[in-house]
Amino acid sequence: MTVPTRSRLAASPEGSFGTDFGDPDRALTIGGVGERLDPAEVSGFVTDALAGADIDGKSVCLVVPDGTRTCPLPLLLRAAHAALDGRARRVTVVIALGTHQGMSEEHLAQHLGYDAGALEETYPGWTVLNHESWIPETFATLGSIGADRLAELTGGLLTDTSVEVRINRHVAEADVAIVVGPVFPHEVVGFSGGNKYFFPGVSGQELIDLSHWVGALITSAEMIGSRGVTPVRALINEAATLIPAYRLALCLVVASGTDTLHAAAFGTPEDAWAACAAVSAETHISYRDAPVRRVLSIMPTKYEDIWTAAKGFYKLEPIVADGGEVIIYAPHITEVSVMHPQISEIGYHNRDYFVGQWERFKDRPWGDLAHSTHLRGQGTWDVVDGERNRVTVTLATGIPEDVVRAVNLNYLDPAAVDIAAYEADPDTFVEPHAGEVLYRLRPGPSGGGEPDGRQPDANGLDG
Repeated sequence: MTVPTRSRLAASPEGSFGTDFGDPDRALTIGGVGERLDPAEVSGFVTDALAGADIDGKSVCLVVPDGTRTCPLPLLLRAAHAALDGRARRVTVVIALGTHQGMSEEHLAQHLGYDAGALEETYPGWTVLNHESWIPETFATLGSIGADRLAELTGGLLTDTSVEVRINRHVAEADVAIVVGPVFPHEVVGFSGGNKYFFPGVSGQELIDLSHWVGALITSAEMIGSRGVTPVRALINEAATLIPAYRLALCLVVASGTDTLHAAAFGTPEDAWAACAAVSAETHISYRDAPVRRVLSIMPTKYEDIWTAAKGFYKLEPIVADGGEVIIYAPHITEVSVMHPQISEIGYHNRDYFVGQWERFKDRPWGDLAHSTHLRGQGTWDVVDGERNRVTVTLATGIPEDVVRAVNLNYLDPAAVDIAAYEADPDTFVEPHAGEVLYRLRPGPSGGGEPDGRQPDANGLDG
């Protein structure tokens, strides 16, 4: 493995690391920056888009996000059901959990828009399944990506390893695989969406670990919100070429915390993603003129552990001054990670902490190491001075103090958090619905991007 000794450029719009860059002009699109689409417009767009797809008599697998992503799935899936009814031979909906925990029947019903236990009444003929990453039989092996190709795809970050590519067998066995999901700034890949719903959404652990560690080597601070095909985007695009199904995507730009769409695009995952990533970059990145000493990130209840709620840190960390603090406020969270218990053994550390002691950590799950760096943020480590981090990370959650401090984070009693007092503090920035909008310091007078109209709920937790 080649390890960067300093920050390196994630990607530029001109470079695609040898994979399909995606062309927005090839996708069917509706909406744009600042627009708010009427539900009838959205339904009509989905109907028209699927009417032109080659799906007659074929088995179709729809890959959709889990409950940690804002997306008006009931609206979209009802339109898709009407468009596919009588045409597709079989439709299977797979929830792209990645390595998140499975969704209960009650949660699935709320998420997809049907009464619990009454799936057939709303979506007759459809099968809905969690992606069960914990069951080996879930997967089909598609092939592998060799060391030389990985070196090319990652811009030389990895030079001595290969990776097996596995995916949910329902995707592999379908004639047509259609991603339905939103695009947001993302800490691992630059912008989420498109082929990311295949890898890591329904992929095997091998590619999840490798792709996340590549992103961590670049660092979340440099990767998040990077436009164009980043090394991680190149890696998942390459893996997607091994999927035997014909791939399509309905990508979306959602007003964060709402069911309102700014834009939608349909086409290949590369083209539809490129169209929506351009809109997301102008919608989900908000700029400030000066850094703040403290951020209070109020986490929605859809984030059920720190593994997922870490988005409240890395979406806000860029606007925090050196020596400042990010407080993740989530009284409802009681666990560090439901699905990744090793993170409690590893703790939270910056990239250089792991890179400088690679022999000690190389056999740990690389995805866990990546997550650790994402929440700990920028910093350095050396044998003389040890670990030095740019900002303090404080958890004001339901996780006990001894557990929080054991994983190398600061603790604050959530009962002591006075949101109104923080809002009145000129040194504190309060984000009432953290996790999806990225905040950056304004690069210059031209700036760009503003919040997209989210409003806090009365209980202070959900926007």
